[in-house]
Amino acid sequence: MEYPSGSLVVLTGLPGAGKTTLLRRLYGLQGVESVPVTIGTVAVIDSFQSKQHWYGRLAWAPQPVRRAVVFVTHLSRIRQALTLGHSVIAHNRGCGPYVLRGFAWLARRHRAGFHLLLLDAPPEVALAGQQTRGRVVAPRTFARHQRRWESLLTRVKGGDPAPASGAYIMDRAGADVLQEIVFDERSANAQSTGR
Repeated sequence: MEYPSGSLVVLTGLPGAGKTTLLRRLYGLQGVESVPVTIGTVAVIDSFQSKQHWYGRLAWAPQPVRRAVVFVTHLSRIRQALTLGHSVIAHNRGCGPYVLRGFAWLARRHRAGFHLLLLDAPPEVALAGQQTRGRVVAPRTFARHQRRWESLLTRVKGGDPAPASGAYIMDRAGADVLQEIVFDERSANAQSTGR
């Protein structure tokens, strides 16, 4: 897959869909990183890295506060990478409209293209993925993610990737055979909406 150099590509999908697994395979992540991994000019930023950074340090705080701190850390890392002129591939499990608009604003502020890479897995496959990794999302939370995910998928399939300039839907089989994500100055029109 090719994207323009300097872009922000957000990899999103249901919790358990295989986003982190894909990033680990493509970029050699070990799953224990607490900071972003930079390979050449590409910053690989998984939200789990921010969670690892704060692990055990916010035990005193209520869960909503811990979740907010982790998310703000994740966003600030993406902002810093864009400020440094890196191309960014970032995992984010949330795909609600306000979250995506926030990413779009961040990209515009740094004159970066904003693209979505959607990893589409059936809910039962995503739930099995949660069981495998040992991090199971509460049923109510998963249902909320599912509603937002289905809404985003419907829009993208209808040709509307907004607020991203482009979106690409990939199923698990496609993710399994994907060999590389390339950021290239010549890829000005890469990855329009589709699958």
